[in-house]
Amino acid sequence: MSKHTHAFQAEVKQILHLVTHSLYSNKEIFLRELVSNASDACDKLRFEALDKPELYEDAPNLDIRVLVDAEAKTITIRDNGVGMSAEEAAQHLGTIAKSGTREFMSRLEGDQKKDAQLIGQFGVGFYSGFIVADRITVESRRAGLPAAEGVRWSSEGTGEYEIETIDKPTRGTDVILHLREEEAEFLAAWKLRSIISKYSDHISLPILMRKEEWDAEAAKYVARDEWETVNKAAALWARAKSDVTDAEYQEFYKQLSYDQAAPLAYTHNRVEGRSEYTQLLYIPAKAPFDLWNRDKRGGVKLYVKRVFIMDDAEALMPVYLRFVKGVIDSADLPLNVSRELLQESRDVKAIREGSTRRVLSMLEGLADSDSADDKARYLAFWKEFGAVLKEGIGEDFANRERLAKLFRFASTHADEGVSLADYVARMKEGQEAIYVITADTLAAAKSSPQLELFRKKGLEVLLLTDRVDEWMLSHLHEFEGHALQSVAKGAVDLGKLQDEEEKKQAESAAEAFKPVLDKLKDALKDRAKDVRVTTRLVESPACIVVDEQDMSAHLARLLKQAGQDAPAAMPILEVNPEHALVKRLADDPRFDDLAQILFDQALLAEGGHLENPAAYVQRVTKLLSA
Repeated sequence: MSKHTHAFQAEVKQILHLVTHSLYSNKEIFLRELVSNASDACDKLRFEALDKPELYEDAPNLDIRVLVDAEAKTITIRDNGVGMSAEEAAQHLGTIAKSGTREFMSRLEGDQKKDAQLIGQFGVGFYSGFIVADRITVESRRAGLPAAEGVRWSSEGTGEYEIETIDKPTRGTDVILHLREEEAEFLAAWKLRSIISKYSDHISLPILMRKEEWDAEAAKYVARDEWETVNKAAALWARAKSDVTDAEYQEFYKQLSYDQAAPLAYTHNRVEGRSEYTQLLYIPAKAPFDLWNRDKRGGVKLYVKRVFIMDDAEALMPVYLRFVKGVIDSADLPLNVSRELLQESRDVKAIREGSTRRVLSMLEGLADSDSADDKARYLAFWKEFGAVLKEGIGEDFANRERLAKLFRFASTHADEGVSLADYVARMKEGQEAIYVITADTLAAAKSSPQLELFRKKGLEVLLLTDRVDEWMLSHLHEFEGHALQSVAKGAVDLGKLQDEEEKKQAESAAEAFKPVLDKLKDALKDRAKDVRVTTRLVESPACIVVDEQDMSAHLARLLKQAGQDAPAAMPILEVNPEHALVKRLADDPRFDDLAQILFDQALLAEGGHLENPAAYVQRVTKLLSA
């Protein structure tokens, strides 16, 4: 037998230090993680054996066994799943290939109480064994390899681990935890049974422990050679809804998602028709740290006839619903289904459409409920996931109207929770458009000079501050026959809300102000496409707008921040001829400097950035000094 000592990958050393010194708020999660890993190993064998039934060798019945040796102070979690070769043991147990490791460590260091929520989320669940053990030994053999090619991996959770080849007659993996002195409570079989019942009851494989009987002479329970199943060993989603309690649904979600918070909502349905499948879908209460990674795999597991197929079947849920967790079990898909087949299958398309409708129905149930509690839950959902849901307006044409009704915004009427239906119900008589403005922050949107006329006339304007809002507006053009109109694009047009007298006054003001406009156009010819009189301003001297067909200044800034080139387009400067500052322009000898200051101030008020801040400061300083 050959034995080799290896150093852990640097990230593993850091994680082991955190696990052994920090994660004490919920120690029992170690058993949840190791049982879950054992279940995954059995699922993988079942999947591989579809094409290679010989991998079952002489043991076709899969199970997980938990053994306790009180004298040796060890707990063994044994499975007869796919097992590991020596190379796989070094790869899986000595390194972490998954991205997000740094995020995992920073989150743990920031809040050590979240261990149960995080430990399995990053593929590092195996290391949770070191919460209770000062040494872990793993003995494994890959299904299909000869008995002489077994492997033993062992480590004390410090800087190194040892690997040696051993004879292992049976396939699968034994994880042997050598408990610390102070963790003796976990040597009690009843304690392990209660943990399994709490976290792993839903696992479809039997979890076995030795039966115990009371030994009156020794005054203690003694393990017998007979094994008994300690979990229900039935897939929770396959049970009738009436047989599953709310607590069981919530506990299954926590096991499924590694999230200790209860889900916001869930739905459990059996769908029959052209495609037959069962769905158990959850909406989390909190957004995961990688929500904005659109390449992130989905949170839905795919089973076929209760056989695990895929852990992150993104084809079953659209990208904008990537936060949904759950299980879909199909009765129609082939057992050897691959990712490529999933993309092309008509049955998968039907499952995807049905599941999307079901999730939207769940959200509608909260949003449209008369219950104040449900409305509060929906508002909490919107704060966490609303920006992601907006992506669907351009991706899911079939459900565009349903999505638009679910959207919530801030407005000049309320800081949150305004739906498009609410807005339409409050529209003024004669109002035809839904007015919107985009900005970097709510404060910037509220203080925009482009809102002044709308405030004066009591017109509500939606304040859009999510980075996705500009993209959303390029797809959401109208709602219930009312066009969405940006107040920062084109000339102000209030239609029937602006009477003829106001229009005549604006036209006469523009005519009287024409000489000044011509001088402004000449002074700003390199910075503004046009300079014109406006009626949209009440208190401010000037504002920046863009042509109806041009890209908004806000979107151009977002593109630059993302490192992309924005199309070159000069803005339009609109001036308020009634403002005292604008009236003084005509006869002031510093006209050019004042014109530049007027433009810079309008640009800053809109949220833009000056190309030459120093020149602006010099002009203002000179003006103040005079």
